[in-house]
This record gives sequence, structure tokens and C-alpha cells, in this order.
Amino acid sequence: MVRILLVEDDREISQAYRLTMSRRGHEVAVEFTGAGGVLSAIRGAHDVVVLDAMLPDLDGFDVCRQIRKSSSVPIIMLTARDQDSDIVGGLEAGADDYVIKPVAPAVLEARIRAVMRRNAENDTPDDDSLLHHGTLTVNLDSLIVTKAGAELSLTPTELKLLAELLRNPGQVLSRDQLLDRVWLTTENSAGRSVDAAIQRLRAKIEDDPAQPVMLHTVRGFGYRIG
Repeated sequence: MVRILLVEDDREISQAYRLTMSRRGHEVAVEFTGAGGVLSAIRGAHDVVVLDAMLPDLDGFDVCRQIRKSSSVPIIMLTARDQDSDIVGGLEAGADDYVIKPVAPAVLEARIRAVMRRNAENDTPDDDSLLHHGTLTVNLDSLIVTKAGAELSLTPTELKLLAELLRNPGQVLSRDQLLDRVWLTTENSAGRSVDAAIQRLRAKIEDDPAQPVMLHTVRGFGYRIG
């Protein structure tokens, strides 16, 4: 059973998804406003948040950002807004996935399970517990990331992405390689997820994200640490 928080103001749509997911054995809580969604999400009682981008009180992207300030719960944006700028905006706001309406319940369930797999703590590979680069340290046992001794707040996806790069210092990893190892998918359309996560990660680990000294883009190839 997956505990799903659905933030959707359309009562007909929310009721349809709630009934369908409940029949599939999941527990579904519904919030009809962005403010209610934020409060419910940060209480930590849900395994995943399915979030509409268009809400009556708050923009869904703002809701995502507010949740990310205090929670690493997996977030899937579920919306009819299908422009590239909307998709990039959702991922940059901290969403783990972006699904365009309408979507079949079976597909949504598969996306939920995929997001949960890659965010589960037990997906972290069982190898050396500490990874280092300069003053940056990732503890794979405690899942704590520090820079110069100060703890950084990373989402599970960002932590796994950083760990994968640190395991291959100096090596250029392509988007396809990162999708396969971190996102557990080979869908080309998910490449934007890599770029958005790299931008968020760079903003957290670099002193000046505009002039990175640790996390580099190798144009036409991918990304590398060091």
C-alpha cells in the first residue's frame, strides 16, 4: 500500500483518482487547496505527493517549493500544462516527475512506484559509506551531506545523483547513464529531469553556481565531478 496525498482542486477528477487508487489497494488523502497540500505534506504522513499545477489559492510550483523547504517526500506534478517551460519549471521547483493529464490510473501508479523506488533509502548501494570531494562529504549510512562541516539539505534524488557522480570522480557521465543509475529509467523524455536536478544540486554545493568548481557540464557529453 502506498499512502498518496493528492492535491487537486477539481473534485470530480480527485474523486475519480481517489476511487481508482483505493481499488488498487492504496490509501489516498485529498487536499483541494495549495495551502492545505503544503500543511499535509510537511506532516510526513504520506509516501508520495501528486500535485496539480493549477490550484485556486497558490500556484502548484509555489506549493512544490514550499514543501521542499521542509520535506523530501517524492512529488509528482500532474497537470494539463504541457509546455517545455512548464515541465522545466516544475522540475526546477523540486518535483521528482512531471505527468501530463489525462493519464491512465495504471500509468500514474507506475510513475508513483518508480519515483518511490528511486527515492527509497534502501536503494542506496551498499559500498563505502563515505564519499569525499574537497570539503564535500556524503555519508551513505546516515544519508547526510556536509560541506566544510555544515549539513546540506538535499532531496533523495539529489543525494543519489551526487553520490553517483562522486563514485566516478573525473569521469563524464551522460544523461542516459544518470537516468539509468539514478532515475532507473531509459526514457529520453526524462532527460530534462537530469538537467533540472543538476541545476538544483549545483546551487546547493557550489559557492558560486554560475562559476562551478566541482560539478561541471561537459557540453555534448554530460556531467562530471572534479
